Amino acid sequence: MKKLLAVFAITAFLFSCSNDAGKGRFTLNGELKGTASQKIFLEELFFTNKPAEVLDTGIIKDGKFSVSAIAKEEGLYRIRVENSEMAYFFINDGENISFKGDIAKADHSGYSFSGTANASLKKTMEHIDSVGGLMSSKGQLLNTLIKSGATPGDSIVMALQGEYRMLNENFTSYCFSFADTCKSPVVSLFIITMAPVEPTKFIQPLATLAGRFPKHKGIEAFSKFIKERIAEKNTAQSAPPPAQAGAGVGSMAPEITMNDVNGKPVSLSQLKGKYVLVDFWASWCGPCREENPNVVAAYDEFKDKNFTILGVSLDDNKAAWLNAITEDKLDWTQISDLNRGNSPSLTAYGFDGIPYNVLVDPQGRIIATGLRGSALQRKLAEVLK
Repeated sequence: MKKLLAVFAITAFLFSCSNDAGKGRFTLNGELKGTASQKIFLEELFFTNKPAEVLDTGIIKDGKFSVSAIAKEEGLYRIRVENSEMAYFFINDGENISFKGDIAKADHSGYSFSGTANASLKKTMEHIDSVGGLMSSKGQLLNTLIKSGATPGDSIVMALQGEYRMLNENFTSYCFSFADTCKSPVVSLFIITMAPVEPTKFIQPLATLAGRFPKHKGIEAFSKFIKERIAEKNTAQSAPPPAQAGAGVGSMAPEITMNDVNGKPVSLSQLKGKYVLVDFWASWCGPCREENPNVVAAYDEFKDKNFTILGVSLDDNKAAWLNAITEDKLDWTQISDLNRGNSPSLTAYGFDGIPYNVLVDPQGRIIATGLRGSALQRKLAEVLK
């Protein structure tokens, strides 16, 4: 279930409550084995970066609880146990919903919700977990190969990268095809948003979905959200670089200050005195995730030679960011403003795509840019003698 929670946290911000039938108030009656008396929260999940909103709080007593809320249409919700990492996702599939779970079972066999839409959601989650596990194993194998001396140009590495890309493409095709036939607007929306693609790729599938469920406000809200993201990206790409921009080789690295994974501000200038690879990436960026094993190998080889890495994420969802850090084993300082890179300090670097990096010397001057694959190890070996 922990892996499931990590996967679903990548899209939790995308959902709002919504159903054409206008179901109104719904009640969830549940039984959860293996837990002491404590609070359980009913939460609504949104399309924006707004955090989950608690709609009701119940008390688990003798393993039983009841919570309720009001919804104008079919939407995505979760119940979360107070003193546990466990949370369970469900759809308001009826006025009365039943839940049975065993907190000791951390996989899909450990819970069930009543309702056709919830059965479909659970099967979808199981498939996502299966694909996610396979992709994770491919990434770990790539990491192991590179640590053992393989280079990005080796045939076995290239073959694995090809398999990884194929998994991405096949999963995307599955997501969009499934959404075309699923009877639940929320399950359809859920699986669409799981596709690992750039925002522009969502336009057509969302248009088709809106045609199937024309009154669903959640679909309408997410479509608007995607269009705004695309507009922001286009504006950023068309805007001229700021006058102070100058992040080429020989220039001083522009300052960057953002929060780390614990919410503490960290600045690039704090790392002066070391060689620093400023690594721009994001959890949703396929090429970044493919390059990460190479960056990990470089870090492991040179971290004891006055070298470190500052990861700068262009994510906008903290859970997805943290999950990618864990999965890819990125054991260096990571920062993000969770604003998908819309920061003046990043604009000053002038890059138009990720993955991208700059290598900064101990005085804060850029000595190389765009180091990928074997070029990264070669440059580090040159300067860190």
